[in-house]
Amino acid sequence: MKPLLISACLLGFPCKYSGGSNRLPAEALERLRRHYRLIPVCPEAAGGLPTPRDPSERRGDRVVSCKGRDVTEEYRKGAETALRLARRYGIEAALLQSRSPSCGSGTIYDGSFTGTLIPGDGVTAELLKARGIRVTGNWEELTIG
Repeated sequence: MKPLLISACLLGFPCKYSGGSNRLPAEALERLRRHYRLIPVCPEAAGGLPTPRDPSERRGDRVVSCKGRDVTEEYRKGAETALRLARRYGIEAALLQSRSPSCGSGTIYDGSFTGTLIPGDGVTAELLKARGIRVTGNWEELTIG
């Protein structure tokens, strides 16, 4: 069974910035478990940020909290941890939380904290893609067939 890197919050771990999770529906988790060995990661926690924590958004190459704190280094450290896990387990694909400043793939918030979405990737998604790992926020893409 192939390993799949997955945002821990999608599995129900309470690591979302608010202290909650983004748990996928039971049907989705069941289908994923039939196809993959799930390897959870929360890049933000792995980078040293607490839970709960202030919401953050990307502003170009930087990540800034809603209070103006630059948390780029924590996000980069978490992305490197996710990449090490991917290499350790021979991961070819990752299912990451949509729109997140670390995990978002293809669409992220614009850094204004107004809910405005723009094309782009989170820090972790960007690093994984650069290393040839397929990244998606849509579990259905991974369980077809």
